[in-house]
Amino acid sequence: MSIVWTILLGFVAGVVAKFLHPGRENMGFIMTTLLGIVGSVVAGYAGQALGLYQAGQGAGFIGSVVGAVVLLFLYGLVKGKPAG
Repeated sequence: MSIVWTILLGFVAGVVAKFLHPGRENMGFIMTTLLGIVGSVVAGYAGQALGLYQAGQGAGFIGSVVGAVVLLFLYGLVKGKPAG
């Protein structure tokens, strides 16, 4: 059940991150979900490792959104560079 919860939380974090991040990235449902899941997992482990919060706390969702915003910013940098 924790995998399903992580996917749902990651999707919501990815959607919130897309609303918070300025600019327009043409990402579909799957990329938004993956962005949110990766941001959620990275921020969750980092926040717990630093002792900022415990698993299951509301701060974990905030950390997930922040992680997804950072990944969205990095995605924009990588994707926005022209080839050549």
